Amino acid sequence: MSSLAPEGAKIEPLGAVRERVLGTLRQDIIAGRLRPGDRLVERELADRFGVSRVPVREAIRALVAEGFVLFETPRRTVVRRLTPADVAELFELREALEVYAAGLAASRATPESLVELSALLDRAAVATRAGDAETITDINTRFHDRVLAMAGNSLLISVMEPVDGRLRWLTRQNTEWHQLLTEHRELYDAIASGDPDRARAHALTHVRTNYRSTVRHLFGEDGDIGAEGEGTAEGEGTAEGVP
Repeated sequence: MSSLAPEGAKIEPLGAVRERVLGTLRQDIIAGRLRPGDRLVERELADRFGVSRVPVREAIRALVAEGFVLFETPRRTVVRRLTPADVAELFELREALEVYAAGLAASRATPESLVELSALLDRAAVATRAGDAETITDINTRFHDRVLAMAGNSLLISVMEPVDGRLRWLTRQNTEWHQLLTEHRELYDAIASGDPDRARAHALTHVRTNYRSTVRHLFGEDGDIGAEGEGTAEGEGTAEGVP
């Protein structure tokens, strides 16, 4: 099975078509082009991408597994509405893993890796001044990915990978970009100092500040993560839109 193509055109393998459709839809959700509650219709998406419905169906199933969309009924698939519990659970995981990673990064950073991290901050500063939300989200994600890589623990990276997309989705909710840039610069300085305790402390502050900002933006309320990582956001509301 392959994508639809004119006679004589190069046929794109089904797996490549699926990944192309999946990647585009995932980014559409993260960037807010597809909003919570929006319906995903196989026929319409197949027409949009110029492919058969098979890779579209497989891409939708992958998005369900990643937590981006859900089956409201067997025939109705929609972008998921985030609840306070969803946000709290993701930030609990982020706190546990990213704080640990920051400590490892401080003890294992090389001059070359610090140069790469600093370069990302420079690019983030340019995007922040321009108010370029999508680029800011992309660079901030790369910043955290780089810190994970600096930690030098492949198992840690593999644990984070399944929720990376949803964490990017949440990061996109926080529009306090100048504050984010300041926090990332402080985290960089802490990692560059080579002091694991300092790096962990800054990472913890960063995650909890980002959590409160995200909860305010999505649900119009403040929130906190307890000292043991327990989410304390309350309410049964859902996020009706993504900026």
